[in-house]
Amino acid sequence: MEGVVLDTDAALSSTGHPRRRVLMLIILLGVGMGVLDGIVVSIALPTLTHDFGVPVEESSWVITGYLLTETSLLLIFGRVADFTGKGRLFFTGFLLFTVASLACGLSQSLTALVLFRVVQAVGAAMFYSISAALIFEIYPLGEQGRAMGMIGATVAIAGIFAPMLGGFLTDAFGWESIFLINVPIGVGVLIIAARYMRDLVAPHREIPGGMDWGGAVTMVGAISAFFLLLGTVNGGGGQTPLLILIFLGCLGGFLFIERRHPCPLLDLSIFKNRMFTASCLAMVLLFVAFFMVNLIGPFYFELVLGLSPSQVGMVYFIAPIIMVIASPLTGWFYDRHPSPSFTVAGLVLCGLSLLLMGYSARMMSLPLIVVGFVPLAVGSALFQSPNNTEVMRALPREQTGMASSVSATIRNLGMTLGVTLASLLLSLVLASYGYNGPVMDADPLSLANAIGSVLIIGSLFCFAGAVVMVLRALAGIKT
Repeated sequence: MEGVVLDTDAALSSTGHPRRRVLMLIILLGVGMGVLDGIVVSIALPTLTHDFGVPVEESSWVITGYLLTETSLLLIFGRVADFTGKGRLFFTGFLLFTVASLACGLSQSLTALVLFRVVQAVGAAMFYSISAALIFEIYPLGEQGRAMGMIGATVAIAGIFAPMLGGFLTDAFGWESIFLINVPIGVGVLIIAARYMRDLVAPHREIPGGMDWGGAVTMVGAISAFFLLLGTVNGGGGQTPLLILIFLGCLGGFLFIERRHPCPLLDLSIFKNRMFTASCLAMVLLFVAFFMVNLIGPFYFELVLGLSPSQVGMVYFIAPIIMVIASPLTGWFYDRHPSPSFTVAGLVLCGLSLLLMGYSARMMSLPLIVVGFVPLAVGSALFQSPNNTEVMRALPREQTGMASSVSATIRNLGMTLGVTLASLLLSLVLASYGYNGPVMDADPLSLANAIGSVLIIGSLFCFAGAVVMVLRALAGIKT
């Protein structure tokens, strides 16, 4: 017998994988790299906007293009893993991600940078789509909550270093360095993965009907058309009717194909599961709010308060250092006392935090904004570990790969929507104040008021998520 084959060993549900600690390290290094890359780009976005001499609506495609591509491909690669095996897909994706990071750092134009960010996102989609499924499968039932909490802790640890690292590198060496730093880290992860992930190469099962390429193409078309449509609203383009037709056509085609394919890319029946659907909906609402903060925060701190990128990194240091402690603790408590109160409380705390930060932004009060990061971090920890666990437990074990890729798609959908909405809302609010020029040239008072308004709108997404989770809990009590 050639090693332990993760995907076909049903006994792992009770005993766990014998190499789970080493495998966890490899997977979490990959997750951490993805988080690191996303945050450092957000910190450097004002510098990128200035250096390329473009409006924020264009420079934000460095983030939006990445998230859009990754979101479009997560479900596809989640299914491809059934053919290739999760270990092989993880390794290939991380290799592509590392090479594309080098290309991003060497880019000489915004167009080239966005293009290589798209390639980078393809690699990220490969390994990110199955990371949660890998972790969920290699740990026994009684340790899964804590293991999923480790994902939150890893995100937090990467978040601790990313703002400071991004600010320091941007100040000292320019924005190119935030991509080049990925290369040595990526090579290190690949060396470890090449040795220890060899027994994770077996495909999960035979797929009746083969790969659902029709569903893949129509899904990518629908997602792409949707976000391009939001961009035309922001930029006042004249392609809106065409994009609406493309979106509706691709969405209709996707639903038609998925209902008839013997093994669809997305099994629509999973959304009949109330726990799964509510958890995914709450997740997308939270990440919309989070990435609204991630996009507009650096502009506020640099253009309104006059902070340097390094100082902005220090402000963003606060939330992750709290999460690195709170996330595993929340997962540990949830394993022993599972309750929907964790997720509801987390979402309410995040909403209150964004209300406080929106008010503080209008007051131009840095101390109050710093205080606002504390409940944001605690709320995030209370929500994410239990919610991630509930998403994975809601579906049968043979559908953990689909649960992982769907939740990753939903999460990225929220991220992409948050970035797009933040850019759109910021421009609209500034226009309501009579200013229609570049965000970089807006007067500080108008910009502070506009960003405060966007943060307050962001809080509404968190409160909406809390309502969803309360309704799900009430429905569970009735049944």
